Amino acid sequence: MTAAAPHPPTVLVLRALGLGDLLAGVPALRGVRRAFPGHRVVLAQPPGLTELALATGAVDAVFPAEAPHRAVPSLAHWPGPPPDVAVDLHGDGPESRDALAALRPRRLLAHACPDGPPWQGRLNERDRWCAFLRGYGIPADPLDLRLPRPATPSPAPGAVVVHPGAASGSRRWPAERFAAVVRSLRAAGHRVVLTGGRGEDALVRSVAERGGQRAADVLAGGLPLGELSALVAAASLVLSGDTGVAHLAVAHGTRSVTLFGPVSPRLWGPPPGPDHLALWQPGPPGDPHGRLPDARLLRIRAEEVAAACLTLLRDARGRRRPSGPEAAHVH
Repeated sequence: MTAAAPHPPTVLVLRALGLGDLLAGVPALRGVRRAFPGHRVVLAQPPGLTELALATGAVDAVFPAEAPHRAVPSLAHWPGPPPDVAVDLHGDGPESRDALAALRPRRLLAHACPDGPPWQGRLNERDRWCAFLRGYGIPADPLDLRLPRPATPSPAPGAVVVHPGAASGSRRWPAERFAAVVRSLRAAGHRVVLTGGRGEDALVRSVAERGGQRAADVLAGGLPLGELSALVAAASLVLSGDTGVAHLAVAHGTRSVTLFGPVSPRLWGPPPGPDHLALWQPGPPGDPHGRLPDARLLRIRAEEVAAACLTLLRDARGRRRPSGPEAAHVH
């Protein structure tokens, strides 16, 4: 009787956050994957992001872990045995470190460990986590963030995708201004498709009615993630606030205009280059989880946003889509 092959050792990575957080963490996840080629890499994250996590090529499996309001989830339901290596890409405090340490891994990598690298809060999210890994001798490239093109067909290939929603009111540009940009794009001959997440139907309908959108071009209710990814990958442009859809556009190399308010694009914006414009009015940082639109966000005018979108769309006609993500910040 042949003995069963032993299971490979496991690397458990904790990053149980949202869509944008997953995508900003892809370069670090790929660094972990390359550093432990003989291990099974398991990502502790919300199960709704499983399809996208597996598409990165950095993850072998997803361990369901989520908690409300960006808290640290419990990992007590880990089926064991203890992971060989545990990596904290979730935060800088002891809570996420302790959640992993409770599983008794052979090795634990975390900012809050005695040997952990110092937290670099002023770096862009991608750069911060790659620097964290380099502190442990693990190379990681913050520009290694592109996703493969989805196999799912897009429901609106070539359209301009406008996503007016965001997880918090402080990052939500007014509906009437989104509608004004929609009208400008449609007047220039572009097909515009509106998207919204769960619970954002009223917002999407408001933008659609004011922008003169036909019902077929309003994709409310929260598209399945695979379909949303396909829509963004095949779009001519994505316009959104500082939310997960903006990171999805960068991951697919789709031209984008992103509106920043309480948080500077230096911390969460796209990497430098001509195809991703981050519109932002400088000022002291605000509350990214606040209820009301941030004052800096409100200083961005609809005419400015429409001009940025039309410029990118016009430039795209004479320029081949780049092979890597590129971006520029406009202040």
